[in-house]
Amino acid sequence: MSHINIGLTGWGDHPTLYEHIHSANEKLLAYASHFPIVELDTSFYAIPPKRNIDKWIYETPDSFQFIAKAYQGITGHQRGDIPFETKEEMFDAFKTTFEPMKNAGKLAMVLCQFPPWFDCQKKHVNYLNVVRDQLQDYEVALEFRHQSWYNEKYKENTLAFMKENNWIHSICDEPQAGQRSVPFVPVVTNNKAFVRFHGRNVAAWTKPVKGQEWRDVRYLYDYSKEELTELSEKVEQISNAVDHTYVVFNNNSGGHAASNAKTFIEKLNVSYNGLAPRQLNLFEE
Repeated sequence: MSHINIGLTGWGDHPTLYEHIHSANEKLLAYASHFPIVELDTSFYAIPPKRNIDKWIYETPDSFQFIAKAYQGITGHQRGDIPFETKEEMFDAFKTTFEPMKNAGKLAMVLCQFPPWFDCQKKHVNYLNVVRDQLQDYEVALEFRHQSWYNEKYKENTLAFMKENNWIHSICDEPQAGQRSVPFVPVVTNNKAFVRFHGRNVAAWTKPVKGQEWRDVRYLYDYSKEELTELSEKVEQISNAVDHTYVVFNNNSGGHAASNAKTFIEKLNVSYNGLAPRQLNLFEE
């Protein structure tokens, strides 16, 4: 069984982890005292400046790793024009930003999560080849949000395509709510496994919402102990086929991700060396 790394998406929205800190600037270090990995979401909305990358590298333990979410212009989420002259310039900016993190051994992978309208058709397969070519020097995970990639006709071809092109298959647990959700497919296509837990809030997944509300509504879910037991058994089986396994909890909006992840760590009986020192308020009564 590979070493199983468990963490959360983002480090800013988990109040139970920050009871003893006094500044928002201390959140990442506090987070790194609990978990060995984090999914970096801010890189989806804008490519971070170099000073941020340098700061995150400096603030985290040597063994800590980031999963960087690909910029939205790369995955086709961007509305309107991307703020770059060309797509090549966009890719170059992303690679230049994350190269220091990769060189420091702190970039576990880049996550390319494609939108629900990115369905299984030839033009989209061609674009995936462009992305993989541009990011050829990086380990890259691929996550779909349209069920057509996993239907009976295309499933085996999809997984074979990922394996042939050295994509890390992003295995998702999420609400099963029609074409805009994908099933849990525990197949690995690389020497790394990546599993993301989005919750199982089916009603909210299909509810039409606007703006930032969609995240607050769709990821409001608390996994039960029975569900976490079931998922821990699946992750354990997945981990037997690879060298490294990464698991992130994305059910953040109700504050459940951190506690679910802690329970998951207990169920898998894993422990981590090299975490940041836990901060304590010595003057607290």
